[in-house]
Amino acid sequence: MNKIGHNRPPLDPSDTIRKNINRRKVIVDEGIKLFKGSPLPTWIELSLIDVCNRSCSFCPKSDEKVAPDTYQKMSKKLIDKLHDDLKKINYQGAITLCGYGEPLLHKEIEYICKKLSKVSTVEIVTNGDPLNYKVIQKLYNANLSRLLISMYDGPEQITKFKNMIKKSNVPEDFVILRDRWYTETENFGVKLTNRAGTISTGNQIANDVHTVCYYPSYQFLIDWNGDIFLCPQDWQRRQAMGNMMQEEVFEIWTSKIMKKYRVDLLNGKRVNNPCKSCNATGTLLGINHAKIWREKYKI
Repeated sequence: MNKIGHNRPPLDPSDTIRKNINRRKVIVDEGIKLFKGSPLPTWIELSLIDVCNRSCSFCPKSDEKVAPDTYQKMSKKLIDKLHDDLKKINYQGAITLCGYGEPLLHKEIEYICKKLSKVSTVEIVTNGDPLNYKVIQKLYNANLSRLLISMYDGPEQITKFKNMIKKSNVPEDFVILRDRWYTETENFGVKLTNRAGTISTGNQIANDVHTVCYYPSYQFLIDWNGDIFLCPQDWQRRQAMGNMMQEEVFEIWTSKIMKKYRVDLLNGKRVNNPCKSCNATGTLLGINHAKIWREKYKI
């Protein structure tokens, strides 16, 4: 396993964000594979379960009118089909288990990790609450590639989780600790966005500051029911690109509607929902995918 974690104190919110982006660049922007003349995604996010045990003010889950806990969860049947679809295209990217809920609340998390690890590296982003040293051991033994723990309570959690990691006897770089306990004036220690117009807390920038976006050039999100969305910013689930239980993943990835959004965003046109309400910086990752798509589309 590559030692690209960032568990060394002192922690700083901007430094942690920078290191996380650089870590993902290695996965997203290098070694892009083509299939039938189209660049394949290198980042797929799964929303395994629509419930979270926390309510963070910078997250839409803090407002039950916007993102209520429905307790719906992804089925093993869907996981099996995703495995098969990705195997067909020789997928070489990463899968991250995060999305619209706390992934470790899914009771089949070990099965999911073990199954998907056969076709991809698999990461989990968690708030850490469901963890103990035995759970960490089980996740490692289920072939999880990396466990990212977002610490929201305070720096005292560093010692707590480091002791847990040591007791679990897994490699130190298997776990990445991320400081997320900062105040609203420090944007809570996250790369803050308005989640496509869903929240306004923190130091939000205007929607028209960023125009070009690479999100649909390199990645997508799969919801618990198989609906595929452009990116994890669309918390209101306003525009699905398709459903992977009805079509194969590659067909959706290269579909007409995906192309429309991709072309518009490569041209700096945030004119469709949910993009026109989004203030996210869409060019931090995916520049190499964008170059290939521009050549393919002749734009």
